[in-house]
Amino acid sequence: MPAALCQHYDVSARHIARVLVAVVLTTLVAPFAPASAAPCPHVEVTFARATGEAPGVGVVGQQFIDALRSQVGGRSVAVYPVNYAASEDLAPSANAGAVDANAHVESMAASCPNTKLVLGGYSQGAAVIDLITIAQAPVSGFVPVSLPRDVADHVAALALFGNPTSRYLGAPVSTLSPWYGAKAIDLCAAGDPVCTPGALFTVPTPAELSSPEHLSYPHSGMPSEAATFVASQL
Repeated sequence: MPAALCQHYDVSARHIARVLVAVVLTTLVAPFAPASAAPCPHVEVTFARATGEAPGVGVVGQQFIDALRSQVGGRSVAVYPVNYAASEDLAPSANAGAVDANAHVESMAASCPNTKLVLGGYSQGAAVIDLITIAQAPVSGFVPVSLPRDVADHVAALALFGNPTSRYLGAPVSTLSPWYGAKAIDLCAAGDPVCTPGALFTVPTPAELSSPEHLSYPHSGMPSEAATFVASQL
């Protein structure tokens, strides 16, 4: 073979080898490459479940979210279940939930400023949302972790069920809060001792948390009622 052809053949062989190596490396590395960040949703619901419910958004939360999705047209609805114990040790559990919820909402407001943020909770979960929205001072061991005003402006609506705020402070969030009142729906079932005014600054008892009235929300139509209100705020 002429020398020129040999040289050309050698260069071509090295080029082919490099291409093959690059293809193999790309194939091996690609599965481990970081996934691109998910696009910001139109709406995100941060929901805190009730005492004793399994991790997630709980029964009432899921009913509310399903109803909301059916009322927002083609807009995307993402969900963040507050990461907390939801244990019967109410104040420490709710305080931890408030820290988690606060951090997530602040992060969403910064990274997805055009997303409409919806905050919701049932029972102890409602108290978690109280702690990041309307609470101004510690009450019965519950410690507020309030969102700053610029983050509060990203919150489109609140949906609360069986909320102890009425018990502690004598009125619902929709009445008490200058920042959130007009965009809050705070639902209390008839006779529910957890959210009925009159037991100021007292923590709900296990018997009150397990009362038929407090457990009635999944069968009350209130999750759908709240979804209709929230959809009107988006």
